[in-house]
Amino acid sequence: MIPLEDARARVLADCPPLRAAEVPLAEALGLVLAEDVDSGEAVPPFASSAMDGYAVLAADVAGASHEAPARLRIVGTLAAGAAPTTPVRPGEAVRIMTGAPFPPGADSVAIVETTRAAGDTVEILEPARRGAHVRPAGEDLAAGQRVFDAGTPLGPGHLGVLASIGRERVAAVPAPVVGVLSTGDELTEGGTPLEPGKIRDSNRRTLLALLRRDGFVPVDLGIARDVEADIRARLEDATGRCDAVLTSGGVSMGDYDYVKKVLDELGDMSWMQVAIRPAKPFAFGVVGETPVFGLPGNPVSSMVSYELLARPGLRRRAGYPDALLRRPSVRAVAGGELRRPDDDRVTFVRVVAEPGPDGRLRVRSAGGQGSNLLWPMALANALAVLPPGPGASAGDEVDVLVTS
Repeated sequence: MIPLEDARARVLADCPPLRAAEVPLAEALGLVLAEDVDSGEAVPPFASSAMDGYAVLAADVAGASHEAPARLRIVGTLAAGAAPTTPVRPGEAVRIMTGAPFPPGADSVAIVETTRAAGDTVEILEPARRGAHVRPAGEDLAAGQRVFDAGTPLGPGHLGVLASIGRERVAAVPAPVVGVLSTGDELTEGGTPLEPGKIRDSNRRTLLALLRRDGFVPVDLGIARDVEADIRARLEDATGRCDAVLTSGGVSMGDYDYVKKVLDELGDMSWMQVAIRPAKPFAFGVVGETPVFGLPGNPVSSMVSYELLARPGLRRRAGYPDALLRRPSVRAVAGGELRRPDDDRVTFVRVVAEPGPDGRLRVRSAGGQGSNLLWPMALANALAVLPPGPGASAGDEVDVLVTS
């Protein structure tokens, strides 16, 4: 058996990022930026009012109070989107709305709640310090400032910032197109009664959903029967049009399966036994330039293998930096006993993680831990990492990978 880190290193070595391309901003959500972005202008581009009120000189209202208000002459009104045309001189005020550009001469805003207007005069009932409620030009971004580095995953806020500096297109790594192929004569799908010896294919649906959740583009390659020509045709087609391929089943040591034969003939494959539980059997290699991940057939093993090995490789294909390839490990408190077999493998226990009454993350078993038991895996939102040893008792601290 080989350590998990060695298996992951093999994967990452052959999963280079896809070639970056310019994409419209509207299509960049979830992609990884492939260029450094600097702002070509200040944001906001002009000083503006943060509140509705009156643009005034702080010196004019320094002693203002309800008993002795400062009386100023209103010389104009500014709404958002309007350009200021009238300067503010001593003894004057301009009615101003939130977001409106600040008029020359004024240095503060007396908010409307502290004023009393009558005709062309306004009474200011409280002092307004210099700069109060004024948003200066460049408060968010200065012209020439670095906005985002290459390698930044683009979320909604990032797109908003890019729009604010006038970017309509950005260079980004495209989301990998990933094919999912199930194999085996025993597999069927749909709701018709099962024939003897048949099981419904859950792995393909699960893997397609995991890919969609993680921002990749899933392609359903269907079910290949245990016929060499069928498997070869599907894999040749998939590796010719996908950026990566996931297969499910046929990777256990000692299994006779055409998947092994075909993949060994098509590419450079490694058939591994990884020192983890579940998901010990794992295959990885490259066909042409397309990474191929051979995941186990047991449903939980397939999901855990995806999480620990395939997902980091696919994130590298998507351009993520090294620090973001893997889920971070967090510390949690075991809410009950977490058992593990007495062997030398690292065990990933399916757990439910939730905040405890003290605010610390607490985990409890999601149920049965057999690699064929998909329901507890569906209930789980984390994996507790148990190294070789006695497992964990209630109150023990454990490392946890939060998966959803």
